[in-house]
Amino acid sequence: MADEPLVLGIETSCDETGVGIVRGTTLLADAVASSVDTHARFGGVVPEIASRAHLEAMVPTVERALKQAGVSARDLDGIAVTAGPGLAGALLVGVSAAKAYAYALNKPLYGVNHLASHICVDQLEHGPLPEPTMALLVSGGHSSLLLAPDITSDVRPMGATIDDAAGEAFDKIARVLNLGFPGGPVIDRLAKEGDPAAIAFPRGLSGSRDPAYDFSFSGLKTSVARWVEARRAAGEEVPVRDVAASFQEAVVDVLTRKAVRACKDQGVDHLMIGGGVAANSRLRALAQERCERAGIRLRVPRPGLCTDNGAMVAALGAEMVARGRPASDWELSADSSLPVTDPHVPGRTPAHGQTHDHVHEISKDNLYS
Repeated sequence: MADEPLVLGIETSCDETGVGIVRGTTLLADAVASSVDTHARFGGVVPEIASRAHLEAMVPTVERALKQAGVSARDLDGIAVTAGPGLAGALLVGVSAAKAYAYALNKPLYGVNHLASHICVDQLEHGPLPEPTMALLVSGGHSSLLLAPDITSDVRPMGATIDDAAGEAFDKIARVLNLGFPGGPVIDRLAKEGDPAAIAFPRGLSGSRDPAYDFSFSGLKTSVARWVEARRAAGEEVPVRDVAASFQEAVVDVLTRKAVRACKDQGVDHLMIGGGVAANSRLRALAQERCERAGIRLRVPRPGLCTDNGAMVAALGAEMVARGRPASDWELSADSSLPVTDPHVPGRTPAHGQTHDHVHEISKDNLYS
C-alpha cells in the first residue's frame, strides 16, 4: 500500500447512490446517481423506491467512478461503505455491494458512520481536520453538534434535534407553500428576494433555561403553517418570499448561534459545517459573520460535498486505513440507528488460528482486471 491509501467509498443511506474514490485526502472521483426526481411526486423519499434505485445504479456508478479516477479496482487499498444511520433497506444495498467487491477483490472492508463521514469530507477541500473538530451537521435527517477529538475513533455528541431536523423542516414548509420537493433549494432561492425580518417566527429552545446545544424545529414549522393558513382563510395573498426568508432566518439563526456558543464553551477555535443544509447560502453567510466576530475559523465544504456522496465515505475510509484502524469483517450489517459515537464498525477479533480472509481465488478472477 502507498503512503496515501487509495479507497473507494459507497454511500446509500437515503435516495442517492454515491461512489467516491480518494487517495489520502485527494479526491479522484465523485459519481452520484440520484433518484430524487422519482420521489418528488410523493413529496418525500419512499424507502422501497430508494432501495430499488440503488440496486439499479450501483454497478454503473462504481464503474463510472473507477473510470473518472483512472484506476483499476485491483489498485484499491480498501472498500468503505456507510453502515448507518439511514434507511435500512437502502443501507443494505450499499453494504451488500461493498462486501461483494471487497470479497472478490480481497480488499479490507470498512463499515463507517454516515455522520462522521460528513465531517471527514472537509479534508478533501481544506486539508486535515484539526483535533478536536467541532462540527455542525444539518440535513434532512439530522441536526447535530458534534465534538470529534479523533474522527476515526472518538466522536462525542454535544447536542441534537429533539424533533424535526432542519432539512425536514425545510421540506415541510415547502409543502405548506406548495413549492415541491425537495424544499431546501427553492426556499433558499425565494428567500433571497424576501424580507427575513418580515415575520417574527419563533426560535426553538433559545431560552436561558433550555438545553444549550439541542435544537427544535417542530414549533417553528407549526407556527409557519398556522400563519400561512390564517392568511389563506382570510382570503389574503401569502407573501411566499417573505415567509421563506423569515422561516429560513429563524432556522439558521438558532443553528449558528448554538454552534458558535459550543465552540466558545469548549475552547475550540474553528467550526466545520456539513450535511445537505450546509449548502444553504444564508446559513453559510450568517455562520461566516458570527464566526468572524467570535474569532472562530469556519470550514464548509463546497455544496456538492455537503449533500450525501461517496467521496465522504471514501475520505473516512482512507483515514481509517492511514491510521491503522481495524477493518470490518464479513458479518458487517446495516444499522439504521448506528450511533455517531461509533465512527466505524470494526470486525470482531478472530479466535486463535482463525482468519476473516475467506476469499476464493476463483472469485477474484471474475471481477475486473
